[in-house]
Amino acid sequence: MSLQYTSRSSLVERVIEQMRSQINAGEWTPGMRIPTESQLSNSLGVGRNTVREAVRALVHTGVLEVRQGAGTFVLSSRDPSGLLQRLDHAALHDQLEVRRALEVEAARLAASRRTDEDLQTIRDALGARGTWTDDASLEAFVERDADFHLSIVRASHNTTLLEMYQFFWAGLQNTIAKTEREQQLPEPSYAVHAAVYDAIARGCPEQAAIAASELLTPALETLASTLETDSRNADTRE
Repeated sequence: MSLQYTSRSSLVERVIEQMRSQINAGEWTPGMRIPTESQLSNSLGVGRNTVREAVRALVHTGVLEVRQGAGTFVLSSRDPSGLLQRLDHAALHDQLEVRRALEVEAARLAASRRTDEDLQTIRDALGARGTWTDDASLEAFVERDADFHLSIVRASHNTTLLEMYQFFWAGLQNTIAKTEREQQLPEPSYAVHAAVYDAIARGCPEQAAIAASELLTPALETLASTLETDSRNADTRE
């Protein structure tokens, strides 16, 4: 069995699944050193950050082990699918909380500080964003949606907030892709995004903050409920 090229839109969970498949098929056996981060990145067609997150998840479940200066080795061949799913949900929940905190404050500040040029940029980004359907490119849509949110952060005219947002840029794009792709998560609609723009355009900081929060709150509530159910199910199995 050989590793198959993975589209960028599939992100961490697809990489985890392929690595698990290598182990389950006996291609990677306990005690064996797996390919390097760079080699996996090239083989799978994803960024090194994506590979790093996948390896980290498998290390947490006891499947892989990182040995300083030696590489990453297979520790166990047990199937961690249930635990991996809970970790994935927990990680996404944490990422969305951070993203919401940054975007709520950015919208609040943008409503007070935006210039006419800022407003035009946000309006253009909203129009370019459009909506995503299953027959369209998710990767291209994620970039357009991310550009819309980044235009609001820039309009906050807070350099530190902008630097923080850009620092988490790859992870933020990942959360956008996940919320669009995961069928059980409420999808932030175009209308909800437009409400953020409208509040900023009207110069209403609190309304802008509320609208920005409402973008992600439904998904966070759904994830919290899912994590609670996963936890109860795990306790029952134990």
